[in-house]
Amino acid sequence: MSCRFVLPVLTLLVAPAAFVRGASGAALPPESVRVMIENRCIDCHDAETKKGSLDLTALAFDLKNPKAYARWVKVFDRVEAGEMPPKGKSQPDEAALKGFLGQLGSKLIESDSQRAVTDGRATVRRMNRYEYENTVRDLLKAPWLQIRDKLPEDGEANRFNKVGDALDVSHVQMARYLNAADYALREVIADQQSRPSSKPARYYARSEPSMVKKMFFSEFNRNPVRATFPVLGYAPQPDVRAGKAPATAGETDPKVRDEEGIGVVASSYEPIELKFSSFKAPKSGRYKLRFSAYAVWVGPGPEKSWWQPNLDVVSKGRRSEPVTIYSETPPRLLRLQGSFDVGVEPTEREIDAYLLKGETIRWDAVRLFRSRPPAPRNPLAEKDGQPGVVFKWMEVEGPILSSWPDAGHKVLFENLPVKRKDAKSPLTVEPKDPQDAERLLRRFLDRAYRQPVAEEDVQMFLGIIQKARGEGLDFANAMLAGYTAVLCSPKFFCLEEKPGKLDQRALASRLAYFLWNSGPDEALLKADLSDSKVLYQQTDRLLNDPKSRRFVEAFLNYWLDLRKMGATSPDAELYPDYYLDDLLIESATQETQLFFAEMLKGNLPARTVIDSDFAMLNERLARHYGLPFVEGVKVRKVALPKDSVRGGLMTQASVLSVTANGTTTSPVVRGVWIMERIVGKVPPPPPPSVPAIEPDTRGAHTIREQLEKHRAQQSCALCHTKIDPAGFALESFDVMGGWREQYRAMGEGESPPGYGKNGQRFAFHPAQNVDASGELPDGGGAFKDIRGLKALLVRDEVQIARNLTSQLITYGTGAPVRFGDRAVVEQILQDTAAEGYGVRSLIHALVGTELFQSK
Repeated sequence: MSCRFVLPVLTLLVAPAAFVRGASGAALPPESVRVMIENRCIDCHDAETKKGSLDLTALAFDLKNPKAYARWVKVFDRVEAGEMPPKGKSQPDEAALKGFLGQLGSKLIESDSQRAVTDGRATVRRMNRYEYENTVRDLLKAPWLQIRDKLPEDGEANRFNKVGDALDVSHVQMARYLNAADYALREVIADQQSRPSSKPARYYARSEPSMVKKMFFSEFNRNPVRATFPVLGYAPQPDVRAGKAPATAGETDPKVRDEEGIGVVASSYEPIELKFSSFKAPKSGRYKLRFSAYAVWVGPGPEKSWWQPNLDVVSKGRRSEPVTIYSETPPRLLRLQGSFDVGVEPTEREIDAYLLKGETIRWDAVRLFRSRPPAPRNPLAEKDGQPGVVFKWMEVEGPILSSWPDAGHKVLFENLPVKRKDAKSPLTVEPKDPQDAERLLRRFLDRAYRQPVAEEDVQMFLGIIQKARGEGLDFANAMLAGYTAVLCSPKFFCLEEKPGKLDQRALASRLAYFLWNSGPDEALLKADLSDSKVLYQQTDRLLNDPKSRRFVEAFLNYWLDLRKMGATSPDAELYPDYYLDDLLIESATQETQLFFAEMLKGNLPARTVIDSDFAMLNERLARHYGLPFVEGVKVRKVALPKDSVRGGLMTQASVLSVTANGTTTSPVVRGVWIMERIVGKVPPPPPPSVPAIEPDTRGAHTIREQLEKHRAQQSCALCHTKIDPAGFALESFDVMGGWREQYRAMGEGESPPGYGKNGQRFAFHPAQNVDASGELPDGGGAFKDIRGLKALLVRDEVQIARNLTSQLITYGTGAPVRFGDRAVVEQILQDTAAEGYGVRSLIHALVGTELFQSK
C-alpha cells in the first residue's frame, strides 16, 4: 500500500493453478508433503470431491502468492491439530506425520522470513482516526479537541483498526482530514487580545428556563412525574409551583436564593431535559464544574393512585442518589463528563471537564425512572412516596489557562503580537521579522515529524505559505495553510517504516502508538532504545502514564468490540428493566476498562480474563449482578463471594451485551466470540447457503432445540461442535448480562408483577428453562454451567496467554501473527511463564523482541 494522496488499489495476483503432482513450471511441495497428500488427502480433496472447497490437486505450491500461502498454512494447522485426516480415516504413522509437518513448516517459515526481509511484516499505513486525534491533541497541547468524529470510519483487518491493508487513503478521506486539521488549528488560536476571565460564576437552578418552565402543566404534559417542583431547603413551595409567587426570590434576598432548588422524581429524558442552559462555554478548554444538590423524598398522591407524586409534600431523602453530568451541544449531542453521588444533606461536588465552545451542561438523576407514555408508573414509588433529587446551583470556573495566549497558540505563533485593527476587525498575528514564517514552520515541523526534517519538505510547505501570502491572506491564515498541509502530509499522517530493524525514532513511534495511541514525547525520542534496560524503563514509564488509558480504551474497543456497547438498545417489551438505563450501560463500559487496567497495573495473569476473585463494581452493577450491596456510583475493585458466576471478562455486562442484539441471545454468536477473542481458535465462516438461526421470542422452542436440528446437517456439525458449547454456558445470561433461569417471551403467558425503568408494566412472561450445560470438543470435558466452563478453559492457561499475546502483537505492530512469528510467540510465553503470563510481562517481553523492533 502507498500512503500518498492517491486511492490505493489492492490487487491480489493469483498465479495460475498448478497441479501438486507436477504441472509444467510449477514448484513441487517437499517429498514428505507430496507423499502424505497423495496417500491420505486426495480422496476427499481432489477436483471431483473437493470437500471444504479444497482441491489439493489444483493448489500451487507457490508460497509467494498470499492466497496459496494462506491455504498451505491452513493445511498445516488442520493436520497438526489432528483434524485431518478426519477420525475414521486411515491415519499416517508418526514418522510420516513428523516429516510432513517438519518439511511443510520449514518451507512456510522460510517463505515468511524472505517476505519479512524484503517488505517487512507490517504494511505502511496511515494513522487511524483515534491516533490522529490523539496526535494532534498532543502536538497542539489541546487535550479537549474533538476531531475523531469529523473523520471517516476506519477499515478493520484481523479485528483491529491498526492494519495497513484496511487503512486506505482516498481523495474523499483526505478532504475530511484537511477539514479536521484546519478546524483543530483554528480552535487553538487566540480569539481575543486579553486573557479570558476564569473567575467562578454561579448559575442558579431557579433561574434556568429549562427547569422553571417544567413546573407548570401544559396541554402537552399534565402528569406530575414529568414536572419539576420548587423547594426552599426541604420545604415545598406550592405558591411558586402554581405561579402565584416569583420563581426566585434571589433578586432581593441572596440568602434565600442559596436555599432555593428545583427537584424532579424522574430522570432527565424528553420532555424533562434539565440543563444549565444560561451557561455556554465561551471557549473550548478545561473547566471546573461545581454543583450543589441533594436527595429528597416526595409524598404520595391520592390513595387510589399513590404512585403519583404529590409535589407539594417534600421531605429529606432516605438515601444518596447518583447523578451524571453531560456537556451538550444542541440539539441533544451529549458527552459524558462524570458522575457523583449526592447525599440527603446539600452536597457539593466538583468535576474537572474539557468543554467545547458553545456547550452547555445537563444533569441527570440517573437512578430515577424515565417516564414514557402511556400512564407511566414509577417502579421506585412506595405507598408513602418516592425518591427525588434537587439541584440548587452550578458554579463554573474557566476556561483555566496556564498562560495567554494559551499553549496551543504558542505552538503555532510563539509570542508574536496579537492585534486587532478595530472592534469589527478579526484578530491578527503580526510578524516581527521577514524570517518569522520560515522559523515558525521549521519549529512546527520539528515537533510534528517523528523523523528528521528534510530541507525539501521545509521548502515545499514554505512555498504554500508564501503562495497564500501572495494571494492576499494575512500572516496567520497563510501560516495555517502551511500547518494544515503538514498535518495531512505523509510524514505526519502515515507511520512509515523501512524493512528491517527500526531505527531509534521509528521504534519510539511504534512504542508510543502501541501504549499511548499517539506520537512519542521528547523523552522517548531522546532515549537510547537500543539499550534493553532503557527500553524496559521507557515501556514502564509509558504504561504508568495517564495516557496509557488510551491504550486500554482503544485495545478493548476492538479486541472485545467495546466500542459497540450501547449500539443496540434492550427491547422495550422483553427487557423494560434495562431499557433507557444509561447508568447501566456507562457503568458496564467502565467495568471492563477498569478491569483490564487493573490487570495491567497489577501484572495479573492472563488467565484472569477467564476468571477472577474480584470485579469492578458500583451500586448499579452489583444490583444488576445480584451481588452484595456496593455503595455509590464510583466503579471500583470489589472482592467477589466464593463460587460467584462473575469474575473475568466473559460474564461482564459489556461483553454479554455486545454479543447479543438487545432482544435475543445466540449461543452461536457468543460461542464464536469466546473462541475468537478469548481462546484464540478462530472457527471458519459458515457456508453461504446455510441460513442463520433466529431465536424464537414466542418461547415455543429454545435456541438449543433449534441448534440440535441445525447440527443434524453434516456441513454444520463439525464447526458447531466446537462453537456451541461455550455459547451454551453463557445462555444463563440475558442480553445485558443479567442472570436468568428462564428465557423471556412475549404472547400468551402470565407476566410477573413489576414496572420497567420506562414506567410501563412488564408484558413479558417466563418461558423455557435455560440449559447451560455442554461438552467441549476433543475430550475437553463436560460442564453444567459457566463455572464449569471457566474451570475447563483455565486449565489451558498457556493458550489463553497465547491468544492475548497474539492480540497484542496485531494491535502493537499493525500486522497479525504470521506463520513465521509463531516461534516468537512461544518464546514470549516461555519468558513470562514464571510470572503466570502477567499482562504487563507479556507487553515487556513483546517490546523486547526483534518482531516488535522490526517493520
